[in-house]
Amino acid sequence: MEILKWQKLASTYLVREKWATLRVDTCKLQNGSIKDDYYVLEYPNWVNAIALTKENKIILVRQYRFAADIISLEIPGGVIDDGENPEDAILRELQEETGYTFETCELIATLYPNPATSTNKTFTYLLTGGIKTHPQHLDEHEILNVEEYTIAEVQQLLKDNKIDQALHVAGLYYGLMKLI
Repeated sequence: MEILKWQKLASTYLVREKWATLRVDTCKLQNGSIKDDYYVLEYPNWVNAIALTKENKIILVRQYRFAADIISLEIPGGVIDDGENPEDAILRELQEETGYTFETCELIATLYPNPATSTNKTFTYLLTGGIKTHPQHLDEHEILNVEEYTIAEVQQLLKDNKIDQALHVAGLYYGLMKLI
């Protein structure tokens, strides 16, 4: 059976903010039924990186995440600015968050964080040959520690469920498939 798209009949914005927009849609489904109150979050697109130093260490960042109330070990990344392409965004984010610059940059995955309710994508890059060239230049509310791990250590962190941000775990698996 062919899967058909839903038809959007109406759309109303409830919240329009820089970091998140919430709308409610009325949709006609494939079977003709009408779905009222389908909530959609419009987020900006994101980038993240599997970033290797010249010494072949993977750069991770540790920071507090308010919504989940956890200290999270993650791969570096952030929001793509308006008009910015994903590769430029990840290079900028890495310089800001870690102070590193890299010899190579390759897109290895494009993922939807939650395609059922969110519109954004996350672009995951593999970068190699990183060297520390700048001090960190963090955003106003950004406080994070930069840490370096061997590939084996990252594999163990994943096995032990010590990296808990789902998109970052997926990115690490894509990166490790390219590296191992």
